[in-house]
Amino acid sequence: MLQIFFQLLPFFALIGGGYLAVRSGFLPQQAIVHLSQFVFYFALSAMLFDFSSKLPISEIFDLHFVLAYASASMVVYLLVMLVAKARKCGIAEASVEAQCGVIGNVGFLAIPVLILIFGNEAAAPMLLILTVDLVLFGSLIVAVITGSQDGRLSRGVVSTILTGLVKNPMIMAMVAGLIWSILKLPRPGPLSSFLVMLGAAATPCALFAIGGSLVARSAERISVAIWLSFAKLILHPAAVAFASLQLFDITPFAATIMIATAAMPTAGNIYIIAQHYNVAPQRASASILVSTILSVITLTLTISMVQNLVNL
Repeated sequence: MLQIFFQLLPFFALIGGGYLAVRSGFLPQQAIVHLSQFVFYFALSAMLFDFSSKLPISEIFDLHFVLAYASASMVVYLLVMLVAKARKCGIAEASVEAQCGVIGNVGFLAIPVLILIFGNEAAAPMLLILTVDLVLFGSLIVAVITGSQDGRLSRGVVSTILTGLVKNPMIMAMVAGLIWSILKLPRPGPLSSFLVMLGAAATPCALFAIGGSLVARSAERISVAIWLSFAKLILHPAAVAFASLQLFDITPFAATIMIATAAMPTAGNIYIIAQHYNVAPQRASASILVSTILSVITLTLTISMVQNLVNL
């Protein structure tokens, strides 16, 4: 476990560096916003395109893998919604809390961390997980919130969801990479070098941006934030572990990556969605803050426990 902690330490140090840079006033919060945009639209997209364009489609899509991750995540999603409803929350608020309980920071944290620990082979299963998160759960929260606000689901909801997917650079980068792979298009040296150089900036910049963004997070409703962090850091990976190891035919390596990815802290884009629709943004913010802090311990423990699966 100590070895895993030391492997993760540089990543958390970068997060801490971003936090201190903004907290001390050395960098303004707006600088982190622009840095996040650079990562989201350029560096991370280049990394995702680079990975997906080099992988045969047969190595990426695995129906059992998708069913295992999606079903386990949906169980936790519904559980968190039920707990929220028991606290007399509205359906829109409950959906935001449920999103906090199952959607982790895959793009900015899981991809750089797990590729360093497990190698480039970890990219394919993480691309699948990222797709499920963005397409299934990303569409679900928009449908639930807009449906609850309008009283019904309309054509406009479908249009909003489709537009959001098309405008998401991570989705577009993966789709473009897969098309490139399917068509077996050549990868000239300058293109490969460009993708590697730009993609290499994703990891340090993303982690620094995560840290800087935590300064603006609040810890209001701390009891709810702790519950949502427990759901994300403990219940979600536990449910995924049960589904991948007991219910579905998943290879040990793929199961390891799935469980480790499920153990990531709550994704920052949930706050953006919550703020956009004005539905429990402070609750989402607190969940991101608390889960990121606690993940220093829980992520180390989870990766240490599942790493032995690779050797099975």
